[in-house]
Amino acid sequence: MSGTTGRVIAIADIHGYLAALDGLLEAIRPRAEDTIVALGDFVDRGPDSPGVLDRFIELAGRCELVPILGNHDEMFLAACEGHRYVMEDWLLFGGDTTFRSYDRRVPESVPDEHVEFLKSCRDVYETETHFFVHGNYMERIPLSDQQPAVLRWRSLREHPPGPHVSGKIAVVGHTAQKDGEILDLGHLVCIDTYIYGDGWLTAMDVTTGQVWQVDQEGRPREQFGPITSSRQ
Repeated sequence: MSGTTGRVIAIADIHGYLAALDGLLEAIRPRAEDTIVALGDFVDRGPDSPGVLDRFIELAGRCELVPILGNHDEMFLAACEGHRYVMEDWLLFGGDTTFRSYDRRVPESVPDEHVEFLKSCRDVYETETHFFVHGNYMERIPLSDQQPAVLRWRSLREHPPGPHVSGKIAVVGHTAQKDGEILDLGHLVCIDTYIYGDGWLTAMDVTTGQVWQVDQEGRPREQFGPITSSRQ
């Protein structure tokens, strides 16, 4: 559980868009005392998954980085570990761009540090007031006992959860908000705002509510309003 005195900033699904990540980090300007919680799906769909992994490995030397494992990361990691059964599903599910970015040689061309980074990712992260998962959770189950399939794969559209028994606010990604706006249900905030479509890459300071958003090229959104609720 975090006891940091700096900012706690969540970044949603990056999906291989390195220029967007760089633009977001330039706007945030992480400091050594800050905690950056990356909500997973570092890879797939976008053009530079290796660059995204390199950037987060570098970022871990500048601030406290907490990476969460996403469902796309889980499939990629399985492919890197030689589990051939996952390859077809992964390639059809956005992994084709990642496969090409490693010269069509997975796992042979994947650096060890990329695999180790993904292995270091967590399922859940907590602060005094919030908890962070990639996708979803079961309301009545302690966070330590959550099922990985729910945490990484269950869509909010499939099952929008109620407040968790911990009383903490959930910060999640995974379910792309295709209107480009953050979903705020009070007990849950989803900041996946569809960077792989025509939306934004989003970061949020969970204490102050400050939001940063950039497009695929890393250009900031012109106006930042308050967090906007949207319906599933």
